[in-house]
Amino acid sequence: MTVQAERAGGTTDPAAPLLEVRDLTVEFPGEDGAVPAVRGVSFTLSPGEVLGIVGESGSGKSVSSLAVMGLLPQSAEVTGSVRLRGQDLLGLPDRELARIRGSKIAMVFQDPLSALTPVYTIGDQIAETIEIHQGLPKAAAFRRAVELLDAVGIPNAAQRAKAYPHEFSGGMRQRVMIAMAIANDPDVLIADEPTTALDVTIQAQVLELLDTARQMTNAATIMITHDLGVVAGIADRIVVMYAGKAVESGPVGPVYADPRMPYTIGLLGSVPRLDRPGQPLTPIEGSPPNVARLPQGCPFVARCPVSISICETVEPELEPTAGGVRSAACHRSEEIELGLIHGAPVFPPPAIATVREEVPREQRAAVLEVRDLAKRYPLTKGVVFRRTIGTITAVDGISFDIREGEALGLVGESGCGKSTTIMQILELATPEQGTVSVLGKDVAALDGGQRKALRRDVQVVFQDPLASLDPRLPVGDIIDEPMRVFGISADKRRERVRELLELVGLSREHANRYPADFSGGQRQRIGIARALALEPRLLVLDEPVSALDVSIQAGVLNLLEDLKARLGLSYLFVAHDLSVVRHVADRVAVMYLGRLVEVGDADGVFERPTHPYTQALLSAVPIPDPVAERQRTRILVRGDLPNPANLPSGCRFRSRCPLYVELSAEQQERCREDDPRLERHTDADTESACHWARERQVVPD
Repeated sequence: MTVQAERAGGTTDPAAPLLEVRDLTVEFPGEDGAVPAVRGVSFTLSPGEVLGIVGESGSGKSVSSLAVMGLLPQSAEVTGSVRLRGQDLLGLPDRELARIRGSKIAMVFQDPLSALTPVYTIGDQIAETIEIHQGLPKAAAFRRAVELLDAVGIPNAAQRAKAYPHEFSGGMRQRVMIAMAIANDPDVLIADEPTTALDVTIQAQVLELLDTARQMTNAATIMITHDLGVVAGIADRIVVMYAGKAVESGPVGPVYADPRMPYTIGLLGSVPRLDRPGQPLTPIEGSPPNVARLPQGCPFVARCPVSISICETVEPELEPTAGGVRSAACHRSEEIELGLIHGAPVFPPPAIATVREEVPREQRAAVLEVRDLAKRYPLTKGVVFRRTIGTITAVDGISFDIREGEALGLVGESGCGKSTTIMQILELATPEQGTVSVLGKDVAALDGGQRKALRRDVQVVFQDPLASLDPRLPVGDIIDEPMRVFGISADKRRERVRELLELVGLSREHANRYPADFSGGQRQRIGIARALALEPRLLVLDEPVSALDVSIQAGVLNLLEDLKARLGLSYLFVAHDLSVVRHVADRVAVMYLGRLVEVGDADGVFERPTHPYTQALLSAVPIPDPVAERQRTRILVRGDLPNPANLPSGCRFRSRCPLYVELSAEQQERCREDDPRLERHTDADTESACHWARERQVVPD
């Protein structure tokens, strides 16, 4: 790493800010010259303060944090200054910087599995940092490591300290990273997307733990994330980054309530919100620019709906807005107020089709009916002579149906059985137990020809659009392929490809380009076009937007909503993000350990949930509103999912249930002995599997 900075010497100044970053610039060598990944970022941090840094992928968030930590590769050229209590860290020798990393500044990385060494035990890895920075003997350091594991909520800490990283779940590995980060009482804690790959329940636990760690150490925290809801709940100030530069900054409250940069307005308008159902999302069209070839003027100009001529020639500086509370890099920041510019929305709401005629649900035909579906996998042991030693229950007797023009959201934590359920449906084969009927046809009674014919009516959109599209074929051939398999004539196929591309918001010229030439959101649109090629009646959507930035995600969600209304499609929408499901689904089925624990109309489930697990899931979803988010009462689910090979007796949720601990001994006995079944507990059209189900509002109005 090449560093160009003015050194302030090795001493610290107690009167200086805890962390002061000034004009931080990071460039990487490229084929056509230097690539500016970070361009003049500045901020300060005080003890105990939380700074949120947000932006799309490639905006420079993580590179900024790695530059602060001194962890960039040798090829990177870093300029500016990073001062810790007055001491400039840029340009320090590796030996000096190593003494500061882990003791004064610590980092929680995005992927804990790759950040932990797989061949050393968890306890040894935490103890190592304590030995290096505190000089404790090995035995004492290990005892301290066990205490830290216990402090971050790892059960049986003394025993689990001897385990290896692969023996921990994702949430527990992230807890280990936090324990390691706070082991030496750092002054600054940097959390780089610490909850990205976690379920909302585990995310809530990790965020609570980070806040506890901050209080324990009084460390200043930098929270790097793409989730605006997370920042709303924990941050004091926010920096919004775009194309390597800060484009808006200030206290969280004013920035969220009245953003002055169109990019910030677009980000906030793109987020699906639990507390605002039915509100159309306002996506930011296009993709972020290539930082190696930035346009002249404002980098956001090609995507900005209110740009003017000066935006195309002069890049705006980050300057204080009226009142001086926050700063924005926009030539029109003073004209913008409350998301409006001269009374008109900066991002006008998109036009989305509405259903012409609402037919009562009971009068619509069933597109998919699932009854008592079950799937179990044998647990075997041995290499030469394998024997069955148990059974893993993935799906255990679930029932639901989807009617014409209806979207059912299937939600739950990772490992609850969602993916197994949809795979059983998509196979169109005789299930291990129960029945699956598509368009009134029992799939167990189909022969090969009938099964192929039925596949026209059931199509799937996968989670990762790049992995699901053949990189060797142009887009036109990818969309054309299913029609060719079913013998549709070449002329009709060519016309249908053009129609589908326009239907999903692409142009006809895109047919000759390859998947690698498109952005993530465009690739997902191509996947949707391919799924629609045979005019299906049911679309199975497996986490279709989880891999997309929020600004791109909004456009795909609007498209799905528009297509459902215009084409009368039915959706089985599988997701772990309940705010996304709230935006798309008409009905919701909540799944836990292979069982459905609550099923009903979306409004009823989200506004008046009756099962403690549903209430906890909804409580864990952050809302991008600092005022509303900080007034909510959290319902935390402790621990991880039980082992599906050793299911608990009675209610499967009782070991994690927040309601269980409030019950009397007699009521708890019933939860331990009696497995609850889905039944209606209130006048609402909602069924839940809980002996003590009761309505509770967890989403603010």
